[in-house]
Amino acid sequence: MDRRQCLGAMLLATAAIISPTARAQDSYPSRVVKVIVGFPAGSAADVAARAVAEALAQRLGQPFIVDNRPGAASSIAAKAVATSPPDGYTIFVGTVANAINKAFQDPASPDPAKDFAAVTMIGSVPNILVVNPSLGVASVDQLIHAAKAKPGQIAYASSGYGTSPHLSGELFSAMAGIKMLHVPYRGSTPAVTDLLGGQVGVMFSPASTVLPHIAAGTLKALATTGAKRTELAPDVPTIQELGFKDFESSVWFGFLLPVGTPPSVVAKIQAATHAAVDQPDIQKLFRAQGIAVVKSTPDEFAHFIRSETDKWAKVIQSAGIKRE
Repeated sequence: MDRRQCLGAMLLATAAIISPTARAQDSYPSRVVKVIVGFPAGSAADVAARAVAEALAQRLGQPFIVDNRPGAASSIAAKAVATSPPDGYTIFVGTVANAINKAFQDPASPDPAKDFAAVTMIGSVPNILVVNPSLGVASVDQLIHAAKAKPGQIAYASSGYGTSPHLSGELFSAMAGIKMLHVPYRGSTPAVTDLLGGQVGVMFSPASTVLPHIAAGTLKALATTGAKRTELAPDVPTIQELGFKDFESSVWFGFLLPVGTPPSVVAKIQAATHAAVDQPDIQKLFRAQGIAVVKSTPDEFAHFIRSETDKWAKVIQSAGIKRE
C-alpha cells in the first residue's frame, strides 16, 4: 500500500468514527427534550418556557416537556442540568436568580457562566418601583426626600432575601444615598398584600404582579428598573431617566445547556427559539405577562450573565447582605 492509499485508509477510518456523532447532531432532536424550570408553575419563567417549548416541539418535531423543580432559589434545578449529558436533551431555564446565587458565592450553586453553554436570552420582566398612596409621595425625588428625613424608617418589601426585588432596593438606596428598612416575604404575593394594606410603603416588584393594582389606583408607580420604558406602563419613567446612570434590574431568563453540548445543537436550539418568540401568539402572551422579548447570541448571553453576576456581587458586598 503506497502513501496515498495509507492516507485514504486513515481518512476513511476517521470518517467512520466521526460520522455517527455527526449524524446524531444532524438529526437532533430524535427524542423527548426536557426543559427544566427552577420555579413553580405560573412564574414568569415558567409561563415563557411553556410557550416556547410548545413552539419548539412544533418546529423541531419532538416533544419538549417542561419539568418544574423549584427550591433553593433555582439551585436544585441548575445542578440537575449541569450534571446531565451534554447532548441537548436537557435544557435549563436560567434566570437572574442563578446569577445572584453565584454573586453570593454559594458553593452549592453551579456557576451559570462556567457550568453551562449559553444558548439565548428569551425574555425580561422589569421591576416597578411602587408605593402605597398613603405614604404621601408621588415621585422618586419625593421618596428620596422622605427617606432622608426618616433614615431607616420607611419600609420596603421584597419577595425574599437575595431576590431581584431585594437587591433592586439595595442598589437604589446606595445610589440615592438613603437608608430604608428591608422587610422580606416568602414570595411576591404576601409582599404585595402587605403593601396594599399599608404595613409596608414601598416595593420593587415584577411588573406583572403590580400592574393591575397600578391600574386600579391602589398602588402608585414611580419608576421602572429596565433600560427602557415598559410597553405596559409607557408613562412611567425609568430610574435611569431620572438621573441614576446605568441603574438596571430585571427578572430575566433564557436557555442554558450543559457545558460540552455540540455547537451545532446549540445553534439549532437558538435558531428555533428565536423563531418561536417571533410568533405573534407568543408575543401577545408575553405582553400580557409583562415580559419583553429578548433575543441574543450565545456569546451575548454569556457576557450578560457574567456582567449580572459581577453587578450583584458588588451590591451584596457593599450592603453586607447575608444569604439566609
